[in-house]
Amino acid sequence: MSPVAAVLLIPAAAAAVLAFVPGYALGARINLGASLLTLVAACALFGVAGDVAGDYLLVDSLNIVFVVLNSFVGFTAAAFSAGYIGHELAAGRLTPVNLRFYHAMYQLMMFGMNLALVSNNIGLMWVAIELATLTTVAMVGLYRTHEALEAAWKYFILGSVGIALALFGTILVYMAAQPVLGEGAASMVWTRLMSGAARFDPAMLNVAFVFLLLGYGTKVGLAPLHAWLPDAHAEGPTPISAVLSGLLLNVALYAVLRFKMLMAANPEAVAPGPLMVALGLLSAVFAGFMLYRRRDIKRLFAYSSIEHMGIIVFAFGMGGPLANFAGLLHMTMHSLTKSAIFYAVGSVAQVKGTQRIADICGLTQSHPALGFGLAVAVLAIAGMPPFGVFMSEFLIVTSTFARAPVLALLLVLGLMVAFGALLMRLTGVLFGTPEGPSAPAEASLLPLYSHMALVLLAGLHLPEPVVAWFQAVARLLG
Repeated sequence: MSPVAAVLLIPAAAAAVLAFVPGYALGARINLGASLLTLVAACALFGVAGDVAGDYLLVDSLNIVFVVLNSFVGFTAAAFSAGYIGHELAAGRLTPVNLRFYHAMYQLMMFGMNLALVSNNIGLMWVAIELATLTTVAMVGLYRTHEALEAAWKYFILGSVGIALALFGTILVYMAAQPVLGEGAASMVWTRLMSGAARFDPAMLNVAFVFLLLGYGTKVGLAPLHAWLPDAHAEGPTPISAVLSGLLLNVALYAVLRFKMLMAANPEAVAPGPLMVALGLLSAVFAGFMLYRRRDIKRLFAYSSIEHMGIIVFAFGMGGPLANFAGLLHMTMHSLTKSAIFYAVGSVAQVKGTQRIADICGLTQSHPALGFGLAVAVLAIAGMPPFGVFMSEFLIVTSTFARAPVLALLLVLGLMVAFGALLMRLTGVLFGTPEGPSAPAEASLLPLYSHMALVLLAGLHLPEPVVAWFQAVARLLG
Protein backbone atom coordinates (compact mmCIF):
# COMPACT_ATOMS: atom_id res chain seq x y z
CA MET A 1 0.00 0.00 0.00
CA SER A 2 1.38 3.40 -0.94
CA PRO A 3 1.77 6.01 1.84
CA VAL A 4 -0.78 8.37 0.26
CA ALA A 5 -3.35 5.57 0.16
CA ALA A 6 -2.49 4.58 3.73
CA VAL A 7 -3.15 8.05 5.21
CA LEU A 8 -6.67 7.75 3.79
CA LEU A 9 -7.51 4.06 4.15
CA ILE A 10 -6.29 3.63 7.74
CA PRO A 11 -8.62 6.23 9.29
CA ALA A 12 -11.48 5.23 6.95
CA ALA A 13 -11.16 1.55 7.91
CA ALA A 14 -10.76 2.45 11.58
CA ALA A 15 -13.94 4.55 11.46
CA ALA A 16 -15.88 1.62 9.97
CA VAL A 17 -14.60 -0.74 12.68
CA LEU A 18 -15.10 1.70 15.56
CA ALA A 19 -18.73 2.29 14.60
CA PHE A 20 -19.42 -1.28 15.82
CA VAL A 21 -17.14 -1.37 18.90
CA PRO A 22 -19.39 -1.29 21.99
CA GLY A 23 -16.92 -0.55 24.81
CA TYR A 24 -15.16 2.77 25.35
CA ALA A 25 -11.85 1.29 26.53
CA LEU A 26 -11.43 -0.95 23.49
CA GLY A 27 -12.51 1.89 21.20
CA ALA A 28 -9.93 4.22 22.75
CA ARG A 29 -7.14 1.69 22.13
CA ILE A 30 -8.20 1.13 18.52
CA ASN A 31 -8.48 4.89 18.01
CA LEU A 32 -4.99 5.44 19.37
CA GLY A 33 -3.51 2.59 17.33
CA ALA A 34 -5.12 3.82 14.11
CA SER A 35 -3.87 7.35 14.76
CA LEU A 36 -0.34 6.03 15.28
CA LEU A 37 -0.47 4.03 12.03
CA THR A 38 -1.73 7.13 10.19
CA LEU A 39 1.21 9.11 11.59
CA VAL A 40 3.66 6.45 10.41
CA ALA A 41 2.08 6.50 6.95
CA ALA A 42 2.25 10.32 6.88
CA CYS A 43 5.97 10.24 7.73
CA ALA A 44 6.47 7.69 4.94
CA LEU A 45 5.35 10.35 2.46
CA PHE A 46 8.86 11.79 2.77
CA GLY A 47 10.07 8.70 0.91
CA VAL A 48 7.90 9.46 -2.10
CA ALA A 49 10.25 10.45 -4.90
CA GLY A 50 9.19 13.84 -6.20
CA ASP A 51 5.60 14.91 -6.64
CA VAL A 52 2.89 12.28 -7.09
CA ALA A 53 -0.12 13.51 -9.02
CA GLY A 54 -3.19 11.77 -10.44
CA ASP A 55 -6.61 13.02 -11.35
CA TYR A 56 -7.73 12.83 -7.72
CA LEU A 57 -4.70 12.63 -5.41
CA LEU A 58 -1.62 14.82 -5.14
CA VAL A 59 1.50 14.71 -2.97
CA ASP A 60 3.90 17.64 -3.07
CA SER A 61 6.13 19.57 -0.69
CA LEU A 62 3.27 21.81 0.46
CA ASN A 63 0.72 19.24 1.52
CA ILE A 64 3.29 16.96 3.18
CA VAL A 65 3.79 19.74 5.75
CA PHE A 66 0.08 19.75 6.53
CA VAL A 67 -0.42 15.96 6.46
CA VAL A 68 2.47 15.23 8.84
CA LEU A 69 1.41 17.98 11.25
CA ASN A 70 -2.21 16.85 10.99
CA SER A 71 -1.33 13.23 11.76
CA PHE A 72 1.01 14.06 14.65
CA VAL A 73 -1.48 16.27 16.47
CA GLY A 74 -4.23 13.77 15.66
CA PHE A 75 -2.19 11.05 17.37
CA THR A 76 -1.40 13.08 20.51
CA ALA A 77 -5.04 14.25 20.71
CA ALA A 78 -6.13 10.59 20.57
CA ALA A 79 -3.70 9.79 23.39
CA PHE A 80 -5.03 12.67 25.51
CA SER A 81 -8.62 11.81 24.61
CA ALA A 82 -8.31 8.27 25.98
CA GLY A 83 -7.86 9.49 29.56
CA TYR A 84 -9.88 12.68 29.30
CA ILE A 85 -13.07 11.17 27.86
CA GLY A 86 -12.73 8.17 30.17
CA HIS A 87 -12.76 10.55 33.15
CA GLU A 88 -15.82 12.37 31.77
CA LEU A 89 -17.57 9.02 31.40
CA ALA A 90 -16.70 7.97 34.96
CA ALA A 91 -17.84 11.34 36.32
CA GLY A 92 -21.22 10.98 34.61
CA ARG A 93 -20.85 14.03 32.37
CA LEU A 94 -20.94 11.74 29.36
CA THR A 95 -22.86 8.52 28.86
CA PRO A 96 -22.15 5.43 26.74
CA VAL A 97 -25.01 6.51 24.46
CA ASN A 98 -23.32 9.89 23.89
CA LEU A 99 -20.03 8.17 23.16
CA ARG A 100 -21.31 5.42 20.91
CA PHE A 101 -19.84 6.92 17.74
CA TYR A 102 -17.22 9.24 19.27
CA HIS A 103 -14.16 7.31 18.11
CA ALA A 104 -15.71 6.52 14.73
CA MET A 105 -16.39 10.24 14.23
CA TYR A 106 -12.82 11.02 15.29
CA GLN A 107 -11.33 8.75 12.63
CA LEU A 108 -13.82 9.93 10.03
CA MET A 109 -12.73 13.49 10.81
CA MET A 110 -9.07 12.50 10.31
CA PHE A 111 -9.99 10.85 7.02
CA GLY A 112 -11.81 13.99 5.85
CA MET A 113 -8.94 16.30 6.74
CA ASN A 114 -6.30 14.07 5.14
CA LEU A 115 -8.42 13.69 2.02
CA ALA A 116 -8.76 17.46 1.72
CA LEU A 117 -4.99 17.83 2.02
CA VAL A 118 -4.04 15.28 -0.64
CA SER A 119 -6.87 16.03 -3.10
CA ASN A 120 -5.84 16.99 -6.61
CA ASN A 121 -9.42 17.98 -7.42
CA ILE A 122 -11.02 21.19 -6.17
CA GLY A 123 -14.46 19.57 -5.95
CA LEU A 124 -13.15 16.60 -3.96
CA MET A 125 -11.30 18.95 -1.61
CA TRP A 126 -14.52 20.88 -0.98
CA VAL A 127 -16.40 17.66 -0.18
CA ALA A 128 -13.62 16.49 2.17
CA ILE A 129 -13.58 19.77 4.11
CA GLU A 130 -17.37 19.59 4.46
CA LEU A 131 -17.07 16.00 5.75
CA ALA A 132 -14.48 17.05 8.34
CA THR A 133 -16.71 19.94 9.38
CA LEU A 134 -19.82 17.79 9.83
CA THR A 135 -17.97 15.27 12.00
CA THR A 136 -16.63 18.01 14.26
CA VAL A 137 -20.14 19.51 14.50
CA ALA A 138 -21.37 16.16 15.82
CA MET A 139 -18.56 16.03 18.40
CA VAL A 140 -18.98 19.64 19.55
CA GLY A 141 -22.53 18.73 20.66
CA LEU A 142 -21.36 15.58 22.43
CA TYR A 143 -22.41 16.69 25.94
CA ARG A 144 -26.03 17.18 24.77
CA THR A 145 -26.46 20.19 27.06
CA HIS A 146 -28.39 23.24 25.88
CA GLU A 147 -25.13 25.20 25.51
CA ALA A 148 -23.34 22.39 23.63
CA LEU A 149 -26.22 21.86 21.20
CA GLU A 150 -26.50 25.61 20.63
CA ALA A 151 -22.76 25.80 19.90
CA ALA A 152 -22.98 22.83 17.51
CA TRP A 153 -25.98 24.36 15.72
CA LYS A 154 -24.22 27.74 15.44
CA TYR A 155 -21.12 26.02 14.09
CA PHE A 156 -23.24 24.09 11.58
CA ILE A 157 -25.14 27.16 10.34
CA LEU A 158 -22.11 29.46 10.00
CA GLY A 159 -19.96 26.65 8.64
CA SER A 160 -22.64 25.90 6.06
CA VAL A 161 -22.70 29.54 4.98
CA GLY A 162 -18.92 29.48 4.64
CA ILE A 163 -18.83 26.23 2.71
CA ALA A 164 -21.61 27.50 0.42
CA LEU A 165 -19.54 30.58 -0.40
CA ALA A 166 -16.53 28.33 -1.01
CA LEU A 167 -18.63 26.13 -3.30
CA PHE A 168 -19.69 29.14 -5.34
CA GLY A 169 -16.06 30.23 -5.63
CA THR A 170 -15.08 26.71 -6.70
CA ILE A 171 -17.76 26.75 -9.40
CA LEU A 172 -16.45 30.09 -10.66
CA VAL A 173 -12.92 28.68 -10.89
CA TYR A 174 -14.30 25.76 -12.91
CA MET A 175 -16.12 28.18 -15.21
CA ALA A 176 -12.92 30.19 -15.70
CA ALA A 177 -10.97 27.02 -16.54
CA GLN A 178 -13.57 25.39 -18.80
CA PRO A 179 -12.86 27.42 -21.97
CA VAL A 180 -9.15 26.58 -21.67
CA LEU A 181 -9.10 23.02 -20.28
CA GLY A 182 -12.44 21.73 -21.55
CA GLU A 183 -15.50 20.37 -19.80
CA GLY A 184 -15.51 17.75 -17.06
CA ALA A 185 -12.96 16.72 -14.45
CA ALA A 186 -10.02 18.18 -16.39
CA SER A 187 -11.08 21.68 -15.32
CA MET A 188 -11.09 20.69 -11.64
CA VAL A 189 -7.63 19.08 -11.35
CA TRP A 190 -5.13 21.24 -9.45
CA THR A 191 -2.08 20.41 -11.51
CA ARG A 192 -3.92 21.16 -14.78
CA LEU A 193 -5.43 24.32 -13.34
CA MET A 194 -1.96 25.58 -12.42
CA SER A 195 -0.55 24.81 -15.86
CA GLY A 196 -3.36 26.71 -17.62
CA ALA A 197 -4.06 29.46 -15.08
CA ALA A 198 -2.29 32.15 -17.08
CA ARG A 199 -4.96 31.83 -19.82
CA PHE A 200 -8.01 31.94 -17.52
CA ASP A 201 -10.39 34.88 -17.47
CA PRO A 202 -8.87 37.15 -14.77
CA ALA A 203 -12.19 38.84 -13.93
CA MET A 204 -13.77 35.47 -13.19
CA LEU A 205 -10.79 34.48 -11.03
CA ASN A 206 -10.99 37.74 -9.08
CA VAL A 207 -14.63 37.19 -8.14
CA ALA A 208 -13.94 33.51 -7.37
CA PHE A 209 -11.13 34.31 -4.94
CA VAL A 210 -13.29 36.74 -2.98
CA PHE A 211 -15.88 34.01 -2.42
CA LEU A 212 -13.20 31.42 -1.67
CA LEU A 213 -11.43 33.65 0.85
CA LEU A 214 -14.68 34.47 2.62
CA GLY A 215 -15.90 30.86 2.49
CA TYR A 216 -12.79 29.08 3.63
CA GLY A 217 -11.87 32.10 5.79
CA THR A 218 -14.99 31.34 7.84
CA LYS A 219 -13.52 27.95 8.67
CA VAL A 220 -10.09 29.47 9.34
CA GLY A 221 -11.81 31.61 11.98
CA LEU A 222 -10.87 35.00 10.55
CA ALA A 223 -12.70 38.07 11.90
CA PRO A 224 -15.47 39.03 11.25
CA LEU A 225 -16.30 35.44 10.17
CA HIS A 226 -15.25 33.89 13.48
CA ALA A 227 -18.49 33.79 15.53
CA TRP A 228 -18.77 29.98 15.57
CA LEU A 229 -15.28 29.35 16.90
CA PRO A 230 -15.41 30.52 20.57
CA ASP A 231 -18.66 28.64 21.26
CA ALA A 232 -17.43 25.45 19.60
CA HIS A 233 -14.21 25.52 21.63
CA ALA A 234 -15.91 26.30 24.92
CA GLU A 235 -18.75 23.77 24.78
CA GLY A 236 -17.20 20.80 22.97
CA PRO A 237 -14.94 18.14 24.52
CA THR A 238 -11.43 19.49 25.02
CA PRO A 239 -9.72 16.96 22.68
CA ILE A 240 -11.96 18.29 19.90
CA SER A 241 -11.05 21.88 20.86
CA ALA A 242 -7.40 20.88 20.40
CA VAL A 243 -8.17 19.34 17.01
CA LEU A 244 -10.17 22.38 15.89
CA SER A 245 -7.40 24.83 16.78
CA GLY A 246 -4.47 22.66 15.78
CA LEU A 247 -5.81 20.97 12.66
CA LEU A 248 -9.14 21.94 11.10
CA LEU A 249 -8.25 25.63 10.88
CA ASN A 250 -5.06 24.63 9.04
CA VAL A 251 -6.98 22.51 6.52
CA ALA A 252 -9.14 25.50 5.55
CA LEU A 253 -5.97 27.63 5.38
CA TYR A 254 -4.44 25.08 3.03
CA ALA A 255 -7.37 25.53 0.63
CA VAL A 256 -6.88 29.31 0.68
CA LEU A 257 -3.16 28.90 -0.08
CA ARG A 258 -3.86 26.61 -3.03
CA PHE A 259 -6.20 29.15 -4.58
CA LYS A 260 -3.73 31.94 -3.81
CA MET A 261 -1.15 30.06 -5.88
CA LEU A 262 -3.69 29.76 -8.69
CA MET A 263 -4.33 33.53 -8.61
CA ALA A 264 -0.61 34.27 -8.62
CA ALA A 265 -0.20 32.15 -11.78
CA ASN A 266 -2.44 34.58 -13.72
CA PRO A 267 -0.54 37.84 -14.30
CA GLU A 268 -3.73 39.84 -15.00
CA ALA A 269 -5.65 38.73 -11.90
CA VAL A 270 -5.80 40.90 -8.80
CA ALA A 271 -3.05 40.09 -6.30
CA PRO A 272 -4.61 38.06 -3.46
CA GLY A 273 -2.05 39.27 -0.92
CA PRO A 274 -3.69 42.58 0.12
CA LEU A 275 -7.01 40.88 0.86
CA MET A 276 -5.29 38.28 3.02
CA VAL A 277 -3.20 40.93 4.77
CA ALA A 278 -6.30 42.98 5.60
CA LEU A 279 -8.30 40.06 7.01
CA GLY A 280 -5.28 38.69 8.86
CA LEU A 281 -4.40 42.00 10.47
CA LEU A 282 -8.02 42.66 11.43
CA SER A 283 -8.25 39.23 13.06
CA ALA A 284 -5.00 39.62 15.00
CA VAL A 285 -5.82 43.06 16.42
CA PHE A 286 -9.51 42.33 17.06
CA ALA A 287 -8.83 39.06 18.86
CA GLY A 288 -6.08 40.67 20.93
CA PHE A 289 -8.53 43.17 22.39
CA MET A 290 -11.28 40.56 22.81
CA LEU A 291 -9.00 38.48 25.06
CA TYR A 292 -9.52 41.02 27.85
CA ARG A 293 -13.25 40.29 28.06
CA ARG A 294 -13.10 36.50 28.34
CA ARG A 295 -14.23 34.82 31.57
CA ASP A 296 -14.08 31.21 30.33
CA ILE A 297 -10.58 29.77 29.95
CA LYS A 298 -11.44 27.78 26.79
CA ARG A 299 -13.05 30.84 25.19
CA LEU A 300 -9.91 32.79 26.05
CA PHE A 301 -7.73 30.44 24.06
CA ALA A 302 -10.31 30.24 21.28
CA TYR A 303 -9.79 33.96 20.70
CA SER A 304 -6.07 33.35 20.90
CA SER A 305 -6.50 30.93 17.99
CA ILE A 306 -8.29 33.65 16.00
CA GLU A 307 -5.37 35.99 16.71
CA HIS A 308 -2.73 33.52 15.58
CA MET A 309 -4.59 32.39 12.47
CA GLY A 310 -4.78 36.09 11.62
CA ILE A 311 -1.00 36.36 12.01
CA ILE A 312 -0.48 33.33 9.77
CA VAL A 313 -2.82 34.61 7.04
CA PHE A 314 -1.12 38.02 7.30
CA ALA A 315 2.29 36.41 6.72
CA PHE A 316 1.12 34.44 3.69
CA GLY A 317 -0.60 37.56 2.38
CA MET A 318 2.67 39.50 2.54
CA GLY A 319 4.28 36.69 0.54
CA GLY A 320 7.88 36.29 -0.50
CA PRO A 321 10.36 33.61 0.63
CA LEU A 322 10.92 34.96 4.16
CA ALA A 323 7.30 35.77 5.01
CA ASN A 324 6.09 32.44 3.62
CA PHE A 325 8.78 30.61 5.59
CA ALA A 326 7.71 32.47 8.73
CA GLY A 327 4.04 31.71 8.03
CA LEU A 328 4.74 27.98 7.71
CA LEU A 329 6.81 28.00 10.88
CA HIS A 330 4.18 29.95 12.80
CA MET A 331 1.42 27.62 11.61
CA THR A 332 3.41 24.62 12.85
CA MET A 333 4.33 26.21 16.17
CA HIS A 334 0.76 27.40 16.76
CA SER A 335 -0.69 23.95 16.09
CA LEU A 336 1.71 22.31 18.51
CA THR A 337 1.42 24.97 21.22
CA LYS A 338 -2.32 25.59 21.08
CA SER A 339 -3.20 21.90 21.11
CA ALA A 340 -0.86 21.51 24.11
CA ILE A 341 -2.66 24.39 25.84
CA PHE A 342 -6.02 22.72 25.31
CA TYR A 343 -4.64 19.46 26.72
CA ALA A 344 -3.66 21.41 29.82
CA VAL A 345 -6.90 23.38 30.00
CA GLY A 346 -8.95 20.19 29.68
CA SER A 347 -7.14 18.70 32.64
CA VAL A 348 -7.57 21.96 34.58
CA ALA A 349 -11.33 21.92 33.99
CA GLN A 350 -11.49 18.36 35.30
CA VAL A 351 -9.44 18.89 38.45
CA LYS A 352 -11.15 22.18 39.32
CA GLY A 353 -14.62 21.30 38.09
CA THR A 354 -14.99 24.59 36.20
CA GLN A 355 -13.83 26.55 33.17
CA ARG A 356 -14.37 29.96 34.81
CA ILE A 357 -11.06 31.79 35.08
CA ALA A 358 -12.10 33.49 38.34
CA ASP A 359 -12.61 30.08 40.01
CA ILE A 360 -9.21 28.65 39.04
CA CYS A 361 -6.25 29.75 41.19
CA GLY A 362 -2.74 28.62 42.10
CA LEU A 363 -2.31 25.68 39.74
CA THR A 364 1.45 25.66 40.15
CA GLN A 365 0.95 24.98 43.87
CA SER A 366 -2.02 22.59 43.79
CA HIS A 367 -0.97 20.68 40.63
CA PRO A 368 2.68 21.56 39.89
CA ALA A 369 3.17 19.33 36.83
CA LEU A 370 -0.02 20.60 35.22
CA GLY A 371 0.41 24.22 36.33
CA PHE A 372 3.99 24.61 35.16
CA GLY A 373 3.19 22.82 31.90
CA LEU A 374 0.40 25.31 31.23
CA ALA A 375 2.67 28.21 32.26
CA VAL A 376 5.32 27.13 29.74
CA ALA A 377 2.69 26.77 27.00
CA VAL A 378 1.23 30.22 27.76
CA LEU A 379 4.69 31.81 27.60
CA ALA A 380 5.24 30.09 24.27
CA ILE A 381 1.93 31.16 22.70
CA ALA A 382 2.52 34.73 23.96
CA GLY A 383 5.67 34.82 21.82
CA MET A 384 8.32 34.75 24.53
CA PRO A 385 11.83 33.52 23.71
CA PRO A 386 13.31 30.95 23.36
CA PHE A 387 10.24 29.17 21.95
CA GLY A 388 9.51 28.61 18.27
CA VAL A 389 6.55 31.02 18.28
CA PHE A 390 8.94 33.87 19.13
CA MET A 391 11.16 32.96 16.19
CA SER A 392 8.26 32.86 13.71
CA GLU A 393 6.73 36.12 14.98
CA PHE A 394 10.14 37.80 14.86
CA LEU A 395 10.58 36.75 11.22
CA ILE A 396 7.07 37.93 10.30
CA VAL A 397 7.54 41.34 11.93
CA THR A 398 11.05 41.96 10.54
CA SER A 399 10.12 40.90 7.01
CA THR A 400 7.08 43.21 7.16
CA PHE A 401 9.12 46.16 8.50
CA ALA A 402 11.35 45.96 5.45
CA ARG A 403 8.38 46.35 3.09
CA ALA A 404 5.49 48.00 4.97
CA PRO A 405 6.52 49.57 8.31
CA VAL A 406 3.00 50.80 9.13
CA LEU A 407 1.56 47.29 8.79
CA ALA A 408 4.37 45.96 10.96
CA LEU A 409 3.54 48.49 13.69
CA LEU A 410 -0.14 47.51 13.60
CA LEU A 411 0.82 43.85 13.85
CA VAL A 412 3.12 44.52 16.80
CA LEU A 413 0.26 46.41 18.46
CA GLY A 414 -1.95 43.32 18.17
CA LEU A 415 0.83 41.11 19.56
CA MET A 416 1.43 43.39 22.54
CA VAL A 417 -2.28 43.72 23.32
CA ALA A 418 -2.68 39.93 23.27
CA PHE A 419 0.41 39.47 25.44
CA GLY A 420 -0.97 41.87 28.04
CA ALA A 421 -4.34 40.10 28.06
CA LEU A 422 -2.83 36.65 28.59
CA LEU A 423 -0.61 37.99 31.38
CA MET A 424 -3.52 39.68 33.13
CA ARG A 425 -6.01 36.82 32.83
CA LEU A 426 -3.70 33.92 33.69
CA THR A 427 -1.36 35.19 36.40
CA GLY A 428 -3.83 34.30 39.15
CA VAL A 429 -4.74 31.02 37.50
CA LEU A 430 -1.13 29.90 37.61
CA PHE A 431 0.41 31.60 40.62
CA GLY A 432 -2.41 32.68 42.95
CA THR A 433 -3.46 31.01 46.19
CA PRO A 434 -5.22 27.67 45.53
CA GLU A 435 -8.95 27.85 46.20
CA GLY A 436 -12.06 25.75 45.65
CA PRO A 437 -12.37 22.04 44.89
CA SER A 438 -9.39 20.14 43.61
CA ALA A 439 -8.94 16.61 42.30
CA PRO A 440 -5.90 14.74 41.01
CA ALA A 441 -5.20 15.07 37.29
CA GLU A 442 -6.11 11.84 35.49
CA ALA A 443 -5.48 12.66 31.82
CA SER A 444 -1.94 12.05 30.59
CA LEU A 445 0.37 15.06 30.56
CA LEU A 446 2.75 13.40 28.09
CA PRO A 447 1.06 14.97 25.01
CA LEU A 448 1.40 18.42 26.63
CA TYR A 449 5.08 18.06 27.44
CA SER A 450 5.99 16.35 24.15
CA HIS A 451 4.47 19.25 22.19
CA MET A 452 6.23 21.86 24.30
CA ALA A 453 9.56 20.05 23.95
CA LEU A 454 9.24 20.29 20.16
CA VAL A 455 8.29 23.99 20.33
CA LEU A 456 11.29 24.70 22.58
CA LEU A 457 13.67 22.76 20.34
CA ALA A 458 12.37 24.65 17.29
CA GLY A 459 13.10 27.94 19.05
CA LEU A 460 16.61 26.91 20.02
CA HIS A 461 17.63 25.26 16.76
CA LEU A 462 15.75 24.28 13.62
CA PRO A 463 17.43 21.26 11.97
CA GLU A 464 18.84 21.95 8.53
CA PRO A 465 16.55 19.45 6.76
CA VAL A 466 13.50 21.20 8.24
CA VAL A 467 14.82 24.62 7.18
CA ALA A 468 15.51 23.37 3.64
CA TRP A 469 12.05 21.77 3.48
CA PHE A 470 10.25 24.93 4.63
CA GLN A 471 12.33 27.06 2.26
CA ALA A 472 11.31 24.86 -0.69
CA VAL A 473 7.64 25.18 0.27
CA ALA A 474 8.02 28.95 0.75
CA ARG A 475 9.36 29.26 -2.80
CA LEU A 476 6.47 27.14 -4.07
CA LEU A 477 3.98 29.56 -2.46
CA GLY A 478 5.58 32.53 -4.26
